Amino acid sequence: MKKLFFVLLLCLNLFGAENVLYVYNWSEYLPLDVIKKFEKEHKIKVKYSTYDSNEAMYAKIKTDKKSAYDIIVPSTYFVSKMAKEGLLTKIDKNKLPNFKNINKALLYQSFDTKNDYSVPYLWGSTGISYNSEMIENGAVTSWADLWKKEYKKSILLTDDLREVFGMSLKVLGYSANDTDPAHIEQAYKKLLQLKPNIKVYNSESPKQVYLSEEVKLGMNFNGENYMANLESDAIKYVYPKEGVILWVDSLVIPKNAKNIDNAHKFINFLLKPEIAKIISEEIGYASPNALAVNLLDKKARNNRIIYPTATDLKNSEFQTDIGDAIKIYEKYWVKFKSGK
Repeated sequence: MKKLFFVLLLCLNLFGAENVLYVYNWSEYLPLDVIKKFEKEHKIKVKYSTYDSNEAMYAKIKTDKKSAYDIIVPSTYFVSKMAKEGLLTKIDKNKLPNFKNINKALLYQSFDTKNDYSVPYLWGSTGISYNSEMIENGAVTSWADLWKKEYKKSILLTDDLREVFGMSLKVLGYSANDTDPAHIEQAYKKLLQLKPNIKVYNSESPKQVYLSEEVKLGMNFNGENYMANLESDAIKYVYPKEGVILWVDSLVIPKNAKNIDNAHKFINFLLKPEIAKIISEEIGYASPNALAVNLLDKKARNNRIIYPTATDLKNSEFQTDIGDAIKIYEKYWVKFKSGK
């Protein structure tokens, strides 16, 4: 009995209630090996779950008070939205000695001007993927190409209203962050013309849809394309001439987090250059960690799918908080998805 008692006591000391961390992240967005390394180093057990859209994450955090996550990873404008609504806890940078490793170009953005609530995790783009075994190499250069009649029932769209409307707005010559109701309506009508070409909506694991040849082309995240490209070099990534949609996914601590100290330890751990390097190379998204980029394998560092050139990013835009205009987007998104 004594032996059993000491075994139980050891387990409690290693992974007790105070040594747990609840992480809620995007699908396929953190290598399991990194989690294991953190658990081993800090003796903190990570309880990990995933979501496939900002909207799903936001709805759960806002409505489910029992879901006391300690870390979530919202994209760009969702940081400011959630901070304004009192859903986030301020970051204590004194507990993040590795914060200094972050590229200053990715700090102090409009969605969190002092980085009071967020720490950049990964950044990337939403552009176009196509299968060069099904479409002639180099034939796709713009968002407008998705509307071609030859691609009937052949394209994938991400299941994200801001990205889909952003694409349509850019085809029309507007900003992806446009708040003019007339322009948003025009984008909706333009998307209705795209309907015959849409085969599937997928933000959870679009790479699988391209690899299975279920679609020929469509929207995709650059990291998903990178991982698909490792399996088949036929899956190409295009920075459309109208401009890609850029985003930063950030580590934040929800207001109802129970393990705030552990959350800071986790964030600081992910900011280690050698850890950020592993994440970027395995997940295929660009690291905001300047020291990590220097450590990257040359093949990854020079891969334009992950690290685009200035030319690739011409006409690109980061998503920003569009305020009450989001209600107009949501209205048309529901109509668009329901086929009305």
